[in-house]
Amino acid sequence: MGGQSKAEPSSNIENRLRELRTVKGMSQASLAGLANVTRQAICAIEANQYLPTTAVALRLAGALHCRVEDIFSLVSTGATIEGDLVGSAGIALNAASRTRVKVAVVGDRTVVRPVAALGEVLNYTVPADGLIAEAMHGERRKRSDRVTVHLLRDRRAIEQEIAVAGCDPAVFLIGDYLRRRKDATTVVGWTMGSAAAVEALNRGEVHMAGVHIIDPKSGEANLPYLRRHLKNSEVSVVTFATWEEGFLVRPGNPKSIRTVADLVKATVTLVNRETGSGARLLLDQRLREVGINATSVRGYDRIVPSHLEVARTIAAHQADVGIGIRSAAQLFALDFVPLQAARYDLVVPTAHLKSHPTLANLFEAMVSRPFRKEIEALGGYDTRDIGTVRSLRGVKVSGQVQR
Repeated sequence: MGGQSKAEPSSNIENRLRELRTVKGMSQASLAGLANVTRQAICAIEANQYLPTTAVALRLAGALHCRVEDIFSLVSTGATIEGDLVGSAGIALNAASRTRVKVAVVGDRTVVRPVAALGEVLNYTVPADGLIAEAMHGERRKRSDRVTVHLLRDRRAIEQEIAVAGCDPAVFLIGDYLRRRKDATTVVGWTMGSAAAVEALNRGEVHMAGVHIIDPKSGEANLPYLRRHLKNSEVSVVTFATWEEGFLVRPGNPKSIRTVADLVKATVTLVNRETGSGARLLLDQRLREVGINATSVRGYDRIVPSHLEVARTIAAHQADVGIGIRSAAQLFALDFVPLQAARYDLVVPTAHLKSHPTLANLFEAMVSRPFRKEIEALGGYDTRDIGTVRSLRGVKVSGQVQR
């Protein structure tokens, strides 16, 4: 006797119920009444939490005056999409197994990045959106910046994906909080310093950029820098948190590093961040203030790409000190010597707030009490101003992001 076939996973079903109901101007309650089901059932179906029986699907189709297949259909396999390849410098595109990539729709642009650019750990934990087609590798690819991708996910899910450039590792926590709220949105954080993040935003490669740059003349956070580099852009500047920046040193601070002057000791080795990062700008500013030439600092030219890499390098006894955030020191059980508090802002083109389907959900999750409590527990985060919106003129627009 043959066994029963397994139920189709909801992830394999393309569900257009909410779209069709909205087009017909029907509320969940009115559709529920016509289809003789509960409003809660309609809500669960639209959220992909419940796959209806054949009878329920037929009643929904009757109420909407359409076919069942107009509401529900299998996600097509083998779909392809063409986009701009970015962030692949130094990453070998694998023609044999086809390179795993993430795909994001940023405005009118489709952006493709190798998953490997996320780093050695996330490369094995973040699922790909697709694979670069073999025919687009090497000499067979006519343009180096255009690729065809065989999708592994529903195209509509990819359109909801949010790409963030910046150096705060807590961005992946926001994605998890969205999933807890039954939101299918994926949040992908591409690690880069503040200046590189703003450049990526200018090029239309990400939906938002994280920045923490304090102006040395005015002491104002982020806005002076953004005014210079986003002159003709309409953006909203949304505060994520204020965090502590300082020296990360080995437990017990065996080299007695207290001020930037201690970096010129013959026994001290620095691990540095890239040009344009907030940490590098802070270091250079402090060196100038006391008249120290960077060439006098051993290890100044040794560069790592993130706060966590600074901490990991010091914890491995490959350096004595580096500038980073307190939460990175706490994660690697290092000591921390505070230098300043800096506001970390998310910069978002106003057009994306209006057009992107899930950005508003991200900000709602970000300002929630459970999320604020969790990132404060990481160490060194102050979330009292989280969600505050500023214009480039420095004016507070509101206390909460408005879509």
